Amino acid sequence: MPILVRGFLSLINAGERSNVRTVISTLTRTQSARSLWSTTIGKKAVMAATGLIMLFFLVLHMLGNLKVFFGSSDFDRYAAWLRIIGEPVLPYSWFLWIQRAILLVALVLHITAAAQLSFRDRRARPVSYAHGQRLRATFATRTMRYGGVILALFIVWHLLDLTLGVVNPDFNPNSPYHNVVKDFQVWWINLIYIVAVVLLGVHINHGFWSASQTLGVNRPTRDKAIKAIGSTLAVALTVGFVFVPIGVMTGLVN
Repeated sequence: MPILVRGFLSLINAGERSNVRTVISTLTRTQSARSLWSTTIGKKAVMAATGLIMLFFLVLHMLGNLKVFFGSSDFDRYAAWLRIIGEPVLPYSWFLWIQRAILLVALVLHITAAAQLSFRDRRARPVSYAHGQRLRATFATRTMRYGGVILALFIVWHLLDLTLGVVNPDFNPNSPYHNVVKDFQVWWINLIYIVAVVLLGVHINHGFWSASQTLGVNRPTRDKAIKAIGSTLAVALTVGFVFVPIGVMTGLVN
């Protein structure tokens, strides 16, 4: 601790000294967090952590969506149950709003870190890759940036469509099952949804491996296993999400 701070602490009583130390410790941690955020590895760590938070949500969301195959009463009951989780400790719908707030913060941090890293990368390498290097880049890596932008736009549209009902003329706030079925009876909505889900799968396939690298989980001996887990998650989520519009289109869900 700096000499000036130690001298100041010696002039105050024990209780105040403890409070000052707490404030100084908090400021130090805040400065450390800002310093970490300013580094490339810090931004990558934020991207990895927020990506895993959103991945966990997506797994649960996909499993919940599959309830649509059990009929309208089961699906609507499931949607209603989401609003009473935590009662009576939490007021009605608070769990959903807390979840949405966490996801919103995670999404904003994820996008911000990605945009800043992309800007740094372009600034550090003003000359494009040689042709051979570009060919060696994987399909997932090349599409992460633009796929991420498309996914962000899709999330906005998806919320306006099935959560808020702003762009859904048949929206019924009391029947999520009705909203899903009516939505996926429109071919162009299915097309948008399926393209977005495929891009999501590509994003997860590469992002899961990249996150394991950033967080230090991956090792040469674990590389194949990490890639296999990422690919399995990507395929399972893609198939699970796409299965719903296909079910509506084929009459399995009506």
